[in-house]
Amino acid sequence: MKKINIISLGCYKNLVDSEFLATYLQKNNIEVAFEAPPSKDQTVIINTCGFIHDAKEESIEYILEYSNLKQKGEIKDLYVIGCLSERYRKELKKEIPEIKNFYGVHELPQIVKKISNKEIQPLNQARYISTPSHYAYLKIAEGCNKNCAFCSIPAIRGKHISVNQEEIIFQAQKLVDNGVKELLVISQDTSFYGKDKYNKFKLPELLTNLVKIDKLDWLRLHYLYPNNLAFEIIDIIKNYPKICNYLDIPFQHSSDKILKLMQRSHNEAINRKIIEYYKKNIPDGGLRTSIIVGFPNETDEDFNHLYNFVKEVEFDKLGIFSYSHEEGTPAYKLEDNVPNEVKNERIMQLEELQANISYKKNQKKIGRTYKVLIDRIENDFAYGRTEYDSPEVDTEVKIEFDQKIKVGNFYNIKIQDADEFDLFGKAE
Repeated sequence: MKKINIISLGCYKNLVDSEFLATYLQKNNIEVAFEAPPSKDQTVIINTCGFIHDAKEESIEYILEYSNLKQKGEIKDLYVIGCLSERYRKELKKEIPEIKNFYGVHELPQIVKKISNKEIQPLNQARYISTPSHYAYLKIAEGCNKNCAFCSIPAIRGKHISVNQEEIIFQAQKLVDNGVKELLVISQDTSFYGKDKYNKFKLPELLTNLVKIDKLDWLRLHYLYPNNLAFEIIDIIKNYPKICNYLDIPFQHSSDKILKLMQRSHNEAINRKIIEYYKKNIPDGGLRTSIIVGFPNETDEDFNHLYNFVKEVEFDKLGIFSYSHEEGTPAYKLEDNVPNEVKNERIMQLEELQANISYKKNQKKIGRTYKVLIDRIENDFAYGRTEYDSPEVDTEVKIEFDQKIKVGNFYNIKIQDADEFDLFGKAE
């Protein structure tokens, strides 16, 4: 029996691609594992990320590591797929000639046929998931129609292509039937769902259909673009208890000058209106955003504007990223004129600010009881999340373990203490 070990790098959208690959291979009676220890009878597939410099370096390190294992005979074969392979296939073949098999982001059928000698058939089963069995990511579209100056995704993955709503509902139902309690809706631009296929923004309709699935407890939204649709989505979050009081909406910056250079179609005024509407309608919600520091021509004045914006808004969750000068993006034409030491200093200032904001918010949760989903048990403690927190990137609740607590179950947890990024509680 063939043994396949999948190494999935980069974002959760990449992870879903890896899980679909695993599903098709399993369907063809091939044994699949994720990040298993190397073995001589094992074929390794590395699903790479090519989004920014650091991610590319990580992917290359993995490719070289497993290429070395292949040369030593410690694994049987090696395939490289995904964004880096899509973007730099010719260069990779030239630099690492011992790897003959490179596949891009749209070549899943070719990979499956190469490994299993069979064509891809429509799935009539739940997708294999590599996450804990109680939550899964639900990718509703591929690619992106936006032309943000810093982003290479449209060049790598192409235009926005929405998944048929019927297929999304089918996969969601199958996942829930297999024990998934939380579905996390993702795509590069979740707001745009349906516009390409139905000539209408269909995210509101999709959400109202997903919440009808029995035994689904939580539905969580990621990567909503800051536009007028956000107001309608906030209303839906407010009106449907199954949808977590959580929204991931990447504002990227607050300075109108920088937002214009970034080729974003929103400005500070729109950002503030959305934030105000969210806080008014979901006052206890978890609002996450991402910002980029050090974009070309970001002055001290622009950064101070951003700093004061974060200080005033007090986001519940904040991802801070250093601008990466990527070839093939519109911003590559600009001079990368903010020195790395300045970028790093600005990031440190924002991280310190956000740590203080998070500490203050978490302190207010002491003494309150929250519904918590348990993700794992480790070193005599259980770790879980509230509806205001997404896996791996947000706050965890650390709980004194007892035998009654099981992974994948919900418990009412009373918060007894808190620090900047974690809560500590006990089951009631």
